[in-house]
Amino acid sequence: MGKADSQDGRAEGAYRRSLRELQIELVRFERDLIARGGRVMVILEGRDAAGKDGAIKHIVEHLSPRETRVVALPKPSDREATEWYFERYASHLPAAGEFVLFNRSWYNRAGVERVMGFCSEAEAEAFLSAAPTFEWMLINAGIQIFKYYLDIKRKEQAKRLASRRRDPLKQWKISPIDKVAQKKWQAYSRARDAMLLRTSSPYAPWYIVDANDKHAARLNLIRHLLFRIQYKKKNRQILRYDPDVVFEFEEGRLHDGSIAP
Repeated sequence: MGKADSQDGRAEGAYRRSLRELQIELVRFERDLIARGGRVMVILEGRDAAGKDGAIKHIVEHLSPRETRVVALPKPSDREATEWYFERYASHLPAAGEFVLFNRSWYNRAGVERVMGFCSEAEAEAFLSAAPTFEWMLINAGIQIFKYYLDIKRKEQAKRLASRRRDPLKQWKISPIDKVAQKKWQAYSRARDAMLLRTSSPYAPWYIVDANDKHAARLNLIRHLLFRIQYKKKNRQILRYDPDVVFEFEEGRLHDGSIAP
């Protein structure tokens, strides 16, 4: 084994140990959530190939399948398309003792739908105006909301999309949307910026995750999430997240290089 291989092996081992510690902490959090009847939901957004699937997989891997749900809705049916926009998401909100993760969410309207022309500009504007009010209603109803935007650079996305096309185990991830992700990079950036500026609020802020390093992104996202939630017997020592990897959105971050242009 060469020096590089040895270093890679040590790094992988350290990652696995840290991940296991955090997954044990996630179980501790969920046991408390179930006992007190809390309601927690996490929204993960980001460009194609930003690592949403992998992050969610490692968060829920050892959690209770009865009290943990992952929501990844397909495109709306003809009937759903005529409903109040938030209606199809309402039935998936957490009940008492539940932990729900949205792999994309109502923010589809601010991103994919807007960029791809699946909604009108008027509908996108109406959504951006309504989303903070909708989230305020959920918080008043006792639901804790955590919103994460996984951010990657253009070259990193290109590399991951190419890898996805070559990997026979990832063929299910390939979609027509993926094929134009790079061509519409700037359009997605403009839509992202508008979404962050219009829908990050004091009661439901957006947190940005630098997802160019998948391992660092997963570990720090979990640390940050658990750091923000109150539960019994919290091991604070392992929840020290890197503020360069996970940070609260503010307008200046769009101009200082923190977020991919």
